[in-house]
Amino acid sequence: MTTTGSCMCGNIRYQFTGEPAVTALCHCVDCQKWTGSAFTSNAVVPRTAFEVTQGTPSSYDVVGASGKINKHFFCSNCGSSLYTELEVMPDMTCVKAGGLDGGAANLSNKIGIEFYVKDRSQYLKPCDGAKQEPQFG
Repeated sequence: MTTTGSCMCGNIRYQFTGEPAVTALCHCVDCQKWTGSAFTSNAVVPRTAFEVTQGTPSSYDVVGASGKINKHFFCSNCGSSLYTELEVMPDMTCVKAGGLDGGAANLSNKIGIEFYVKDRSQYLKPCDGAKQEPQFG
């Protein structure tokens, strides 16, 4: 199975093969700032299963709460958030679900885990069945 996605303007396209290792929401303040929203929704996939198929994303590094680098990739033309590579998870890519094609942004209506629930907006409720983590890890 191959899942494809893109930025809003279509300059950057990407894909991953197989099922996500985990589906996750992250409510940390960095993710809120990066998306301009209350959280990010993520399909976490092995880096070896992920590839950019068109264009060259820009990136921005931020030091996470772990003290390690979180490298955020985005389209320099339209500003769409694309994916993140976390130094603490060197073998995984966190693909931002909003850019996935064909309705895949819904992550099959299954969220496996929510991170940084301590920062979750109070108007949001926990996802049914999702593990709740105050921070990452």
